[in-house]
Amino acid sequence: MSTLAHSAAKVAVRQRIERLTPGTPRKWGRMTPHQMVCHLTDGYRMSAGERKPKAVDNFVSRSIVRLIALHTPLAWPKGVKTIPEADQEQGGTKPAEWDRDLTELLRRIDAFKPLEGYRHPIFGPLTENEWNVWGFRHADHHLRQFGL
Repeated sequence: MSTLAHSAAKVAVRQRIERLTPGTPRKWGRMTPHQMVCHLTDGYRMSAGERKPKAVDNFVSRSIVRLIALHTPLAWPKGVKTIPEADQEQGGTKPAEWDRDLTELLRRIDAFKPLEGYRHPIFGPLTENEWNVWGFRHADHHLRQFGL
């Protein structure tokens, strides 16, 4: 399983992100490339404890969904609505300036160091390893959304 704990995975994610442009067409969903950049950055802020979204987890999302999403190679489903705090049309960070927002995302990936036991709003408290898997899989999911 790929994880942001491995430098090769970080490099691979960075290289895919660096191919993204404001005009890259999406294959599904409603996010623009710029919204996706801000969405991923918000997620990395969340894992560092800088954003504290409302918990919406329940027994099923903390056990079964978490197990499938973070401990199996199954692709994440398309079209699942995100939490309001990570939705750029609601409470997420609004896209501002492409180069600055992209640079911030790449910086966050390079410096990714999740908090052990910190609560994910859907999956509940995650281990550092689970956060590292989530960090890779979340980026991978959205990069595939744009064919990268």
